[in-house]
Amino acid sequence: MGNHQLTSLIRMANQIAANNTHIGDETAEAEMVANHLTKFWARSMKEQISEYLNQGGDELSPIARKAIGMMGR
Repeated sequence: MGNHQLTSLIRMANQIAANNTHIGDETAEAEMVANHLTKFWARSMKEQISEYLNQGGDELSPIARKAIGMMGR
């Protein structure tokens, strides 16, 4: 896994999460982000970001972290 690619995925996930914080309900925001990632990200991208979350996901925002945890359920 390329470190640069992972950095880009983290940045994109956090940006998508930031774009959905206007809702005011953390679970609803995370669901919107999870739906976006599920719909638009390639399987390899989702696998990489999920693996990163499993390793701690330190650089992910709380909404991004929650959303990635919801994917695949």
